[in-house]
Amino acid sequence: MKLIITEKPSVAREFAKVLKVNMQNKGSYLESDEWIITWCVGHLVTMSYPEKYDEKLKRWSLDTLPFMPQEYKYEVIERVQNQFNVVQKLLQREDLTEIYNAGDSGREGEYIQRLVFMMAKPNPKAKIKRVWIDSQTEEEILRGIKEAKDSSEYDSISDSAYLRAKEDYLIGINFSRLLSIIYGRRLAKSMNQDYFSISVGRVMTCVLGMIVSREREIRNFVKTKYYKIIGTFANSKGNFTAEWKVNEKSKMYDSNELYNESGFKKEEDAKKFIADLAGKEAVVSEIKKSKQKENAPLLFNLAEIQNECTKRFKIKPDETLEIIQELYEKKLVTYPRTDARVLSTAVAKEIGKNLNGLAKNFKDEEIQGFIKKMVEEKYSTNLTKTKYVNDKKITDHYAIIPTGQGLENYNNLNELKKNIYKLIVKRFLAIFYPPAEFNKVNVTVNIENETFYGTGKVCVKRGYLDVLKPEKNLDNKANNQEIDDQIKNEEENLDILNTLKKNEKLETENFELKDAETSPPSRYNSGNLVIAMEGAGKLIEDEELREQLRGAGIGTSATRGEIIKKLERIEYIAINNKTQIVTPTEKGEKIYDIVNQAMPDMLNPKLTASWEKGLDMVAKKDIEPQIFMDKLENYVRSKFDKLVVKM
Repeated sequence: MKLIITEKPSVAREFAKVLKVNMQNKGSYLESDEWIITWCVGHLVTMSYPEKYDEKLKRWSLDTLPFMPQEYKYEVIERVQNQFNVVQKLLQREDLTEIYNAGDSGREGEYIQRLVFMMAKPNPKAKIKRVWIDSQTEEEILRGIKEAKDSSEYDSISDSAYLRAKEDYLIGINFSRLLSIIYGRRLAKSMNQDYFSISVGRVMTCVLGMIVSREREIRNFVKTKYYKIIGTFANSKGNFTAEWKVNEKSKMYDSNELYNESGFKKEEDAKKFIADLAGKEAVVSEIKKSKQKENAPLLFNLAEIQNECTKRFKIKPDETLEIIQELYEKKLVTYPRTDARVLSTAVAKEIGKNLNGLAKNFKDEEIQGFIKKMVEEKYSTNLTKTKYVNDKKITDHYAIIPTGQGLENYNNLNELKKNIYKLIVKRFLAIFYPPAEFNKVNVTVNIENETFYGTGKVCVKRGYLDVLKPEKNLDNKANNQEIDDQIKNEEENLDILNTLKKNEKLETENFELKDAETSPPSRYNSGNLVIAMEGAGKLIEDEELREQLRGAGIGTSATRGEIIKKLERIEYIAINNKTQIVTPTEKGEKIYDIVNQAMPDMLNPKLTASWEKGLDMVAKKDIEPQIFMDKLENYVRSKFDKLVVKM
């Protein structure tokens, strides 16, 4: 007999359908003459609390810290004991020849199943294999079973998963207890409570630090007003506007009167400068004409789609993951918990199947219009030499894309789920469209070594923009108006700028003072907070730059949404349901102050990211698990000793 263990019952049913064997429903498992299929229901096994090692450890005391077990204890979670018993009994059957671990294809999924195997002690005669798949389609499930590798091939991922859990356990238990002992009474008094326990964690405390630091930046920010100078110049064809900026030949170079390269600190100084320019000759000193191409953005990984859904639909990252997980289980999209934004070479070669599936089965007028244009314009589907295919940028899974299958399930989705699916489809189709093209002209106007810069830009070929129409920021109407004005000004400027010639003399119609002021940093919303976590604490707005700089982040794609959810649940942060803006609570700020005083490195994204990098190195077999564990234990002991000395 062959046994398959999936992550949940719905996935087990899909495996049963794909195998096309007559399976009897035995309640908590399915069985045929050849196959048995059962499932986990999330975690069945967990790490034991300290009191399971020794009853004395239930009491929070300095005498029992730091708690560093030589051998870790685990236990079956009480509420799922019955399902564990079923799985254990099946794993121990004497007639088993092969066991297929078909858990979620990621570090956490590997950990869930490895814990079960560790506790259940499977029949030692049975070979244990790992099914690793990228979607729930029939062909992918069959491929996963056929190509299942020996479980030992994934030992390094398992090692990384165990270490991640031990790291969170040791840091969470030791420092939550220690800080509660040292600061709990003081904090309780300030909050008018009898008792207060402090909860810290390797990732969540760092994220709290990001949120509080940003809030205090905003709170302490003092706006500074400054004044820009806009000139309006004309020739016989019309007029255009250009902005003054200082240069090395300017009489204002290194002047204390300037706030920045284009702004004066005081209005009267700016007016005096304008008066000095009156009546002087304006000449075109430089013209630069260029054609710019802009390619479609990279595909979605989990962080990017979470950020996009927060902006568009005002939902939290964990809600987005839940929806995309459902789309995955309904065979509509590929594996969601991925950090990659590109495809593998192997997938790119077969991408026609995904496109054909959408073309034949997705009865959506807008999407069919995009596909029809692709066919009529003969857009290439050969992606192998584009930026959208890069095997080196893929670890466990490639980007989230539509499978082209499961579309019989689409009509049963609610409006939000349909919109998110279409978002993924559009991002996917956009990569086959040509780049958007822009004509741009930059002109420099010289007035006795004072320079004004004018820009004209217009889109001449929309390309991929036909699919991905730019979305405005619904939360910031003022900013949208500013962007609209800039675009309109650039388009109006372009016609006249194209008529200019170098050394041409211009008429100066007027100079206008434009008030400007510095702006505080924006608060995080729940979506771009995930992006900042992925970037190790850096919120990089530019998508291309973000991809170039992306490295080891804070947490993983699978856990970031849950971290934010936990911080909200324990009331360290608040999230506005309408805007998704994240702010710290009074409690959260007090916790931040305690951690900042006691162990400030816990708030440092670079430290948290370095731990995540270490786990990644274990998974890639770059370092031995014991090296990581030694460093972890040394860190806990060292930090504990320093804190106790401060008491």
